[in-house]
Amino acid sequence: MNLFITGVGSGLGKALAQEGLKRGYKVFALSRHLPEDLKGRVSFQQCDLRDLERIPSALEKLLKGVDTLDLTILNAGILGQFGDMKDVPLRVFEEVMRVNVWANKVILDTLLDLGISLKQVIAISSGAGHNCNRGWNAYSISKASLDCLIKLYAREMESSHLISLAPGLVLTPMLEEVMKQDEEKYPSIKRIKNAPKRTPEEASKIIFDLIPKLKEFESGSFVDIRKI
Repeated sequence: MNLFITGVGSGLGKALAQEGLKRGYKVFALSRHLPEDLKGRVSFQQCDLRDLERIPSALEKLLKGVDTLDLTILNAGILGQFGDMKDVPLRVFEEVMRVNVWANKVILDTLLDLGISLKQVIAISSGAGHNCNRGWNAYSISKASLDCLIKLYAREMESSHLISLAPGLVLTPMLEEVMKQDEEKYPSIKRIKNAPKRTPEEASKIIFDLIPKLKEFESGSFVDIRKI
């Protein structure tokens, strides 16, 4: 079984790669860097997803000879700058959209151009794209756009199953950065601090356990793991 995943440098992506290996997948990773404990265990190609023009050639090298991906996890994402809409420059929005949305379009387009059969695609989304809480600005917009992107591709990729998956609160470096924000100014921060959270390892195990269940949802759906 072949697993392709983006953003394995830390947090959830790294844990998903490790869990995939435990479950017998051959893992292909596209990321800015590869953690030491994954070296020699996964097929890896370095790529900064901000550089959209480099993605096709990196994917072609990484997946040479691969004709089927049993599971594709579009995990890579960045938070951007936390703050009020008027205080965050447009360039920050553009960078977040580049990584969280447009890179995934380029990836899917390239995989289709390479003629690779994609059985199941999971895009790691977030409730932030639906809640639109104060301060989340670019991240919220990007995740709402990602959900729409996946739904649109699902209409076209009839032989594949695609899902946008919100994994709940996972203790990643990104969430740790969020919890440093002013909880008086941004009420969602206090709720996050008080809410139950999972480690990346716990979350990745749950995601893999749910893979058969996810196929029961209509392709293109947004699924919140906390509501299954």
